[in-house]
Amino acid sequence: MTFQDIFKSSFLENITSVSILDMVIALVLAFGIGMFIFLVYKKTFSGVMYSSSFGVTLVALTMITTVVILAVTSNVVLSLGMVGALSIVRFRTAIKEPLDIAFLFWSIAAGIVLAAGMIPLAVIGSVIIGVILLVFVNKKSHVHPYIVVLQCEDHESELDAKEFLDKQVDRCIVKSKTAQKGLVELNLEIRLKDDNTDFINELAEMDGVTSAVLVSYNGDYMN
Repeated sequence: MTFQDIFKSSFLENITSVSILDMVIALVLAFGIGMFIFLVYKKTFSGVMYSSSFGVTLVALTMITTVVILAVTSNVVLSLGMVGALSIVRFRTAIKEPLDIAFLFWSIAAGIVLAAGMIPLAVIGSVIIGVILLVFVNKKSHVHPYIVVLQCEDHESELDAKEFLDKQVDRCIVKSKTAQKGLVELNLEIRLKDDNTDFINELAEMDGVTSAVLVSYNGDYMN
């Protein structure tokens, strides 16, 4: 048998299409799982600017992937053409949060598994993934790193402030230090013992300390 024999009309006539009922069930389930992914994304979002359009994209991506895989599994010729078409698609949108990549792959994987007819795997797998993300992402805030921007008048007040911080937090590391005449500025990475941040008020009232700022540190430190 040659390669041309595979694509004879007799072969194409035997290709079965997806029924209306299968399409409706698959799309309804894809919408439900997509909404679940969107809700998990909304609950676990920890960035600076929340984008509702990205959440809608997760729902749409789940449904679109389901439609594409349904078409591919029902028509061999279409699947070959779609492989060539999708190979030239390029996405230029920058993904700022690493966790967003996981949500994108989750939406695509859920759509593929649903269209393949593995409904229990899609539903149970999505629930387990969602629970894991909710547990690990929404952990207590005091384990997150913070940056203290501290301005002191001289070296002596700097030492006093640093000693005070060491007693109030679990961990204190100097990230950068700028020294000018009459001014010393420190950027310190700290780990809080609990959710209480009142120590920053006491720090700002110390003699020789002109300013004390506490900010959340997401790892994208810029000079």
